[in-house]
Amino acid sequence: MVLNMENKIRLPQLDSFLLFLKTQNYSSETIYNYERDLKQLEIFLNDENISYEKFDKQQVLQYKAYLISRDRKLPIKGSIAVQKLDPASINRNLSSIRNYLKYLIDMDQPIPVQPEAIKLVKTDKKHPRVAELDQLIALIESPQQLEPAELVGLRNRAMLEVLFSTGLRISELMSLNRSQLDDTGRLFVRGKGKKERFVYLTDRARHWLNEYLTRRMDQVPAMFVPLRGINAGKMIRRISTNYLQAKIKQYREKLHINVPTSAHSLRHGFATYLAENGANPAAIQVLLGHESLDTTTRYVHASDKFAEETHREFHPAK
Repeated sequence: MVLNMENKIRLPQLDSFLLFLKTQNYSSETIYNYERDLKQLEIFLNDENISYEKFDKQQVLQYKAYLISRDRKLPIKGSIAVQKLDPASINRNLSSIRNYLKYLIDMDQPIPVQPEAIKLVKTDKKHPRVAELDQLIALIESPQQLEPAELVGLRNRAMLEVLFSTGLRISELMSLNRSQLDDTGRLFVRGKGKKERFVYLTDRARHWLNEYLTRRMDQVPAMFVPLRGINAGKMIRRISTNYLQAKIKQYREKLHINVPTSAHSLRHGFATYLAENGANPAAIQVLLGHESLDTTTRYVHASDKFAEETHREFHPAK
């Protein structure tokens, strides 16, 4: 993708800010997102003929309205938005601007508006739902009943077992190599922001993963590969995240699980059921690879059933 570089009004020190992010070991994807968000601000300033120095609180409000509009120009050259940004995407964009302004302050550079003056927009608080444990287990076990090819069923079950056992992100799962697994069932993972951590396989996950790897009878380093992903002992390609997401949706529908369930739901369920069984939130934070405990506490939500049981047990007026 080509970012639009034709703006006459440019944000000062933008290249230096992006370089700073790189030196702080931010992932290339995160740096790209920052660049895209800040280029969106440049486009707004140029479209409205507003100099950077005039970007005050009033212009921040105007910028928020611009982000919501369907006819705004996108940082991708020649692209026009076709739909409104959702509140979460708007807040990500505004947060990028905040962090950019904080960097300028640290560099003793003048700024037109204080970072804290850029208020985030209100987001809808959705009550997250996780399928019941027996439904998740049925989903994890289903590939062997639903896939006509035996090795595909075994592989897909092994992937789902590992996801629910470890709480990995789907991208982390797909990038796994055999060398990351030790003899105790511990996986060494490099996750979001290149943060490194250990995650742990349950006995059942170890069993099904070993079954799959044994049946493959090859020495390809990748943990999970397509049936045609192996050629003369060399990896050609890995399973795509889209493939697994589509398969989970297919299994869920065939099992008549009415709670929306995805690879992320298995990660969410991993955290939720650990919490329900008394796991320390700080330990869950480490296992999930979250930077902040605040992220984990927002992420881990008790199920309706657990909330009902807690209410029944602890409410003083029984």
